Amino acid sequence: MVQKVAVIGAGPCGLSSVKACLDEGLEPTCFESSDDIGGLWRYKLVPGRTNIYQCVIINSSKEMMAFSDFPPPAELPNSMHHTEVLLYLRLYAQTFSLLQHIHLQVGELIFIRGRTSMRQDSGTWRRRRQTVGGRRIFGTALIMSFFFPFFLRSISGIESFKGRYFHSWEYRNAKGLEGKRVVVIGFGNCGCDIAVDISRVAERVYLSTRSGAWVVGRVGPGGLPFDTTWISRLVVTLSSLFWAQIPVINDDLPGRIISGRIQVKPNVKEFRETSVVFTDRSIIDEVDVVVFATGYNYSFPFLPPDLQAKSGYRLRLYKHVIPPTLAHPTLAVVGFIHGLGAINSMAEMQARWSTRVFKGLISLPAEDVMVKEIETETATMNQKFVCSERNPLQVDVIPYTDSLAEQVGAKPNILQLLFTEPALVLQVVLGPYTSYQYRLSGPGKWAGARQAIFAQKQRIARPFRTRAVSEEPGNEASSKLSILLAFITGAALLCYLIYNWHLPFFHSVE
Repeated sequence: MVQKVAVIGAGPCGLSSVKACLDEGLEPTCFESSDDIGGLWRYKLVPGRTNIYQCVIINSSKEMMAFSDFPPPAELPNSMHHTEVLLYLRLYAQTFSLLQHIHLQVGELIFIRGRTSMRQDSGTWRRRRQTVGGRRIFGTALIMSFFFPFFLRSISGIESFKGRYFHSWEYRNAKGLEGKRVVVIGFGNCGCDIAVDISRVAERVYLSTRSGAWVVGRVGPGGLPFDTTWISRLVVTLSSLFWAQIPVINDDLPGRIISGRIQVKPNVKEFRETSVVFTDRSIIDEVDVVVFATGYNYSFPFLPPDLQAKSGYRLRLYKHVIPPTLAHPTLAVVGFIHGLGAINSMAEMQARWSTRVFKGLISLPAEDVMVKEIETETATMNQKFVCSERNPLQVDVIPYTDSLAEQVGAKPNILQLLFTEPALVLQVVLGPYTSYQYRLSGPGKWAGARQAIFAQKQRIARPFRTRAVSEEPGNEASSKLSILLAFITGAALLCYLIYNWHLPFFHSVE
């Protein structure tokens, strides 16, 4: 009998979960509360719904956010506008015939609040959804999305403030803020984006931060996307020894600061009727608008309370996916993860791993073993990263995804590739860390993965080729430089292998 799986939400995580189910021979049914797919990446004017602002451009480049068996069209820009991200998701859904498994406008996700129960003897889930024709009961395994109710910081005096204030969740564009004095509280990607956007029309923007952040642009050396240049297996392995904080991605913020259109301020201490007081005792008078870019809380109101236990700030989930207390592993949380870069590749691997757990092809440890591993991971995570109630978890993307891929059987075998396809291993280790490498072997192997890896530089370069440029002949100097670079590359690859695999012939002899 084919196992039925309910997938909640038709955003990027939901779409890749539906496909993972189909790849494993499961029967998915995806429930989407809105009238279209795309999730967060579909710009909406409907009040009260999770949304993005009009100027959003994805922080990760197209190759780095792509699904593992669906390279983006070469003509799309490397840093896509949200409309182009939505186009990519539509192409993905159409190519793999996912739309027929998606039910739209099934009502808000609240339809399963308090209606979910698990029969411990069978491990199945009974879900009730509200439809036009009434209610239906589903016995299913469940892959789900989650809620992000916004968090509005409580600051002294906010009740007496006579200006307008709202959470960034409500922000769409800068219309109505022309000539205003605006304070934006929060120095994350969202706060910086909004501050830059408003600064183009406002009299002055003040950006408040508690601790500051590293700021990097999307453009890297040679005009190429920053992440395709600096996020590789080798570079991330080396940089993790020195740099753990995830940077803010913003191309325009430094320019707006140096031109005085944005002024960076410390944390807000209190509000007065028309003023904002900061912790350094400086005061900004005649403030018209305050935007709270202060993050979100996470909530799973449709889950039984016993499945919402926490370890530190994070939800207690084995591999950040499955509650360890379930008698049967029939519930997976996909996409509730945070790391450097797009979550698409991590969420896709979570879905591939989960579906194989559902089928019994991957066995989970005993409950006490899983709980102990969660607690150990939480302690390590809190030591390495800055975690809080609003940023409950963060992972090292490559080791985390590799750990799931290894259990799936899809982790690239670097040592084997070194002897069989050295050109390919150079791309996997030194090239951009793209998800195609998880389709080279094992379950879900894709015949086009190798070509997708070798062609990714062409797809990156394609949007820049807007005119014909004659090729200049090489010279002796460039030839010598190529030899030198090849030597350095070989040495770097050897160091990477020693660091990650501890080759036995380099061990000391006692």
